[in-house]
This record gives sequence, C-alpha cells and structure tokens, in this order.
Amino acid sequence: MAAIRASEKRPWTFYALATLFVAFLLFLYGPMFVIYILSFQGPNGGVTFPMVGVSLTWFHEVFQKEQMANLPVAFVRSVELATVVCILTVVFSVAAGLGFRRRFPGSGVLFYIAVASLVMPSLLVGFGIGLGFQFLGWQTSLFTSALGAQLTWTLPFGLFAMFAVVNRFNRSWEEAATDLGASAWQRLRYVTLPILAPGIFGVAMGAFTLSYDEYARTTLTIGPKNTLPLEIYALISSASSPTLFAIGTLTTAVSFTAIIATLIIVTRMQRRRAALRA
Repeated sequence: MAAIRASEKRPWTFYALATLFVAFLLFLYGPMFVIYILSFQGPNGGVTFPMVGVSLTWFHEVFQKEQMANLPVAFVRSVELATVVCILTVVFSVAAGLGFRRRFPGSGVLFYIAVASLVMPSLLVGFGIGLGFQFLGWQTSLFTSALGAQLTWTLPFGLFAMFAVVNRFNRSWEEAATDLGASAWQRLRYVTLPILAPGIFGVAMGAFTLSYDEYARTTLTIGPKNTLPLEIYALISSASSPTLFAIGTLTTAVSFTAIIATLIIVTRMQRRRAALRA
C-alpha cells in the first residue's frame, strides 16, 4: 500500500507548473481586481491604496453631465456599433463556414486574404482605411469607416470559430432531411442552423465584445463621434480620479453580462438537444 501511495504522489513538476499557472492568473487578473476595489473609494479617496472609506460616489460621477467625457452617449454608440458588427460578423461567418465545406478553386487564397488583417498592426489597418476614405473624399463616420475597420478585426476570429464548428457538423442530418423531402431552405432553417446555433452564439458574443472594446482600429476611422474606449482614453489623458476605475468596472460588467447571457443560452440549447436525443 505504501508503494502504491508513493507512486500516486504528484511529481515536483506538477507543483512547479501549478505555481506558474497561479502566478499567471494573478498577473492577468490582479490589476483588474485592483481597479474594481478602488472604484469603491470614498469621496475623499484617490487612485491608490489605502482606501479612504467605501462609497458609490465615483459611479455616480460617471453619469454626471458636467463630465469632460460624454460617457453615456459614447456607451450607446459603442453598443450600437458592436450590435451591427456582431450581426454582420455572424452573417458572413456562417455563410463562409457553409460555403467552405466544399473546396473550390482559389478557396485557400481567399481564406488567407480574409484573415490577413490579423497580421497587420491594428493602427496601420485603421490608418489605411482612414487614408483611403480621405483619398476618395468620403467622410469617416461610425457606421462606414469605423464599421469596416472593426470588421477587419472581428471577421477573422468569426471565420476561425465558425470553420471549427462547421467541421464538426455531421452532414448526415442534412441528407436525412433531404430524403424526407425538405427543400434547401427548410434544411437550412430547421436542421443546419439549429445544430450550429451554439457556435453561432459564440461567434456573436466574440464579435460583440471585440467591437465593444476596440480602440486601435477605431481611433483613426471614427470621425467626429467617439466610442466609449476613445472617450475613456480622452478622460485618462486629461484627468485622474477613481471615476476611471468606476468606468472600468461598469464596462467590464457589461462584457461579462454578455458572456454570461450567451453561456446560459448555449447551455439551455445543449440541454434541449440532449433531451430530444434521449
């Protein structure tokens, strides 16, 4: 028994790697938790420890009209833009995922062209789009140049995710629907899309959060109306108070709310699918 217990002991490498993983988590999430804590500073508190009381004062300051940055309006713009980016990313990603199931001439080249924007630095992509609009005499704005710039960021990730989902799709379900007399549209609506739905929601969540937080590609293409990340950057460069931490806490809460809502929807869909199989 002693020999068996000795053989079951974990090697020292396990503890070394576990320590490294914990250190990584602290490095990754430690600054975030510091921001969350300091956002609840008292009215006389600053941007560093120790805490001077606890209050919601700085959250209230975020919504004050006399703020140098118009954060509520910028937040609405970011959500609107992220919603449009999310819809377009899902449509193009699903269409590309289904289209690439069959190889066709030039499919490899087309795929690499579609994801090439991930290789380019974000600022250069935004600069190129802004310069192109200026050359053509077009006005940069939220739903033209900024939308295109953000799609160069969200679409490649959407394509990668959708290709992975579609590659696991069993086409025998479609063949069975065809044998039962389903048309192409009925097969897509009642068979293909419901089965791919968890992956589609994942693509939508990823596109929304990537767009909602995007700064580098947007800063040179947004035009006169800023999104929330640009307003936050302007506020950071002109002032320093726990209001910044309150903004960070609120924006993170929005992102986590979108993620949790998506996970709940996907979990329910998977449970319903498992129940139907049973």
